Amino acid sequence: MERLQPYWEKIVHFWREKHITKIFLLLLLIFILLSMLFFAFMATTANVQSLKEGLRQSTIIIDKNGEEATSVVTNRTSGVVVEELPDHVKNAVIAIEDHRFFEHNGFDLLGITRAFFKNLFAGRITGGGSTITQQLTKNALLSPEKTYKRKIEELFLAVEIEKHYEKDEILQMYLNQVYFGSGAWGIEQAASKYFNKDIQKVTISEAATLAGLLQAPSAYNPYKNYDRAVNRRNVVLAKMHELGMITEAEWNHSKEEKLTLIEGKGSFIERKYPYYVDAVLDEAISKYGLTQEELLTRGYRIYTQLDPNIQSSLEKVYENKKHFPKGKKNTLVQSGAVLLDPSTGGVLGLVGGRGEYVFRGFNRATHIKAQPGSTMKPLVVYTPALENGYTVTSVLKDEPMTFGDYSPQNSSRKYSGEVQMYQALEKSLNVPTVWLLDQIGLEKGVDALQRFGIGIEDEDRYLGLALGGMHKGLSPLQLAEAYSTFSNEGKRYEGHLITRIVGPTGNVIAEHKPKSTKVTSKTVSNEITSMLLNVVETGTGTGTQIKGVTLAGKTGSTQLPYNDIKGTKDQWFVGYTPNLVGAVWLGYDKTDREHYLPNSTSEGVVPLFKASMEQSLQHVEPTEFSVLSVNDRLAGKEQKTVDRKKEIIETVDKIEETLKEEAPKWKEKIDSIILDIAEKSENLLEKLKNIRDE
Repeated sequence: MERLQPYWEKIVHFWREKHITKIFLLLLLIFILLSMLFFAFMATTANVQSLKEGLRQSTIIIDKNGEEATSVVTNRTSGVVVEELPDHVKNAVIAIEDHRFFEHNGFDLLGITRAFFKNLFAGRITGGGSTITQQLTKNALLSPEKTYKRKIEELFLAVEIEKHYEKDEILQMYLNQVYFGSGAWGIEQAASKYFNKDIQKVTISEAATLAGLLQAPSAYNPYKNYDRAVNRRNVVLAKMHELGMITEAEWNHSKEEKLTLIEGKGSFIERKYPYYVDAVLDEAISKYGLTQEELLTRGYRIYTQLDPNIQSSLEKVYENKKHFPKGKKNTLVQSGAVLLDPSTGGVLGLVGGRGEYVFRGFNRATHIKAQPGSTMKPLVVYTPALENGYTVTSVLKDEPMTFGDYSPQNSSRKYSGEVQMYQALEKSLNVPTVWLLDQIGLEKGVDALQRFGIGIEDEDRYLGLALGGMHKGLSPLQLAEAYSTFSNEGKRYEGHLITRIVGPTGNVIAEHKPKSTKVTSKTVSNEITSMLLNVVETGTGTGTQIKGVTLAGKTGSTQLPYNDIKGTKDQWFVGYTPNLVGAVWLGYDKTDREHYLPNSTSEGVVPLFKASMEQSLQHVEPTEFSVLSVNDRLAGKEQKTVDRKKEIIETVDKIEETLKEEAPKWKEKIDSIILDIAEKSENLLEKLKNIRDE
C-alpha cells in the first residue's frame, strides 16, 4: 500500500487541479437538462387536443385499401357526463386514487417522491405515485411497461393534458375509459355490472367499492373475492372520512352496509367480420404486447391486410351448410380457413368456425393445433429431397417395409414396387414418402420444416413426421404461410394481419416490419409446384379444379384412433395460385366414436376448399404459373416461361414499330421548335445590338 501512496496522491492532486468532480456534475446536469428538454418536446408534439374525442371513438379496423372496414363498438363509448355524477361517486375515486387532484398541475411531487423511495427499496418499479391525469395519460397514450423512461414520459404528457383540459374534463375522460374488471369499461358500466343500477343511484358504500376496484380489478373483484372487496371498500371509506368528504355518520353507516351484488349487463361488443377482427386483437395482444382493455378503450385505428371482398365471400361459403358434412347429435362439423397473399404474408380473409361465436372465442383458423396429415409431405420430405439431388422423376421404393418399430402403410394397402416421385406425391402414397425421408436423413427434413416456419417437439423427431405425425399440430394460418413459399419463388413472409396500430392522437403504437426468409431455391420451389399441379390435375385434389384457374395443392387427413371404424379425424386441403394461398381444416372439435368424418377428403374438405377459392378468386387479379405440371412437361408442352419471353419480345417489337412510325412526326415537331427558338434568338440579339448602339 505504501508503494501505491505516491500514485494515489498524484491522482487526487490531478482530480482537484482539473476540477473533475465539477466537470462530472456539470455533465450530469447537462444530461438531465437535455433529457427534460427532450421529453418536454415530445410532450408538446403529442396531439393531446384530440384525446377527448379519440377516447369516445371505437377502435377502427382499416382494410388493405385504407378504407374503414368495421369498428369494435362497446357501449362504454357513450360514457357519463361528470356534472351528472353524485358527489360521493367522484369523491370516492379522487380520495383513493389522487386526493390532491384539484391542487396539482398534472403530477404530485409528494406522491412521486414517496413512490420513488418505495421503488428504490423494492429494487424494481412497483408503480404508485401517479395522479389521475398521469393514469389517463398512461391508459390512453402510452404502453403499459413499468420503466422510469415511461414514467417521465407520463409526467410531461400529464402536464400537457392539464394545459388543454379542465379538471372535470380530465376526470370525465378517466372515469369513462378506465377498467373496472369483469368486462366493464367505464364507471357507468361498472355500476350496471356489479349492482345492476344506474351510476346516479349507487350508494356511498357501492361507490367506494367501485373506486376500490381501480387498483387491481381482478384481485378486488367482489364476485370472486368478496371479503377482499369489502376490506378494500372500507379503506376507501376511511380515506373519504379522513378528507372530510363524508360525515362520521355516513362513514359508520357505509362501512356496516352489506354489499349486495346483483349482476347486470357489462359492456357489449359489436363488430363486423368477427373472426377476422378477433384474430387482429389476438395478434395485437400476443405480438405487440397490448392489452384487451387498451384495444377496446383507446380508440385505436388498426391497419390490416383485410380484403373485405374476400372476407365476405369466405363468410358466405361458411354460412351455407351445403358445403359441410352433416353433423351428428346436434354437433356441427367445424372448420377453419385462411387466405393470404404470398408476396407479403398478409392475411386477406379468415373464418374460424361455424355456429354461435363469442367475443375472442376459439378461432379454428389461428388457434387450432391439428395434425396436418399428408400436407406435410412437400415440406418435410420432397423439398429437402430435391435440394439433395433427387428429381421429380426419381424412382422411389413402394413396398411394405419397416423402419425400426415403425411400419407405414399406403391408405389403399396397395403397392407398386417402384414409383416415381411425382406419382408418389400425386397419389399421396405413404410408404415411398417415408422411405425417401429415411434415405435423405430425418434431420434434413426437420431442418427444412423449420425453414418453413414450423417448429416441432422432441417427440416428433421420427419418420412418421413425413406423414404429419405431430403431437401438437398446426393451424391453417401456419400451413398457409408455409405453402406461400412455393408461390413466392422459395421465399416466405411471416403470416400477419396487422400492418400498424395508430393511437387516438395519431401516434404509431406498433408497426409490422416485413421480413422474408429464404426457405429454398426458386428451382426447387418450381419443381414442387409442378408436382402439386399434378395433384389437382390427376391426383387426390381433382375435386378442387376451377374453370379457368390453374391451381396447385395438396390433400391431407389423419386416421381415427379406432381400428374398427372407417373414417378420418382431420381433413386438410392447402392450395395456391401465384397470388393467393388458402388452407382449410375440417373436423370435429372433439373426435370420439360418435363424432368423426365418415367420408374421404374428396367428399369433405375438397369441395369446401373449392367453394372458398372459387368465390375468393373473383376478387383477385388472374395470373398463371410460370411452370407447367409434370403431366404437361412429360407430354412435351413448352414451358410457359418461353411464352412469356415471346410476349415480352412481341411487346418490345410493337414499341419499336410505333417509334419508327411516329419518329418522322416527332422530327418535324422538333425541327419546328428549333427553328422557332433560332428566330427568337436572332430577334433578341438584334434588339441587344440596337440597345448597345444607342
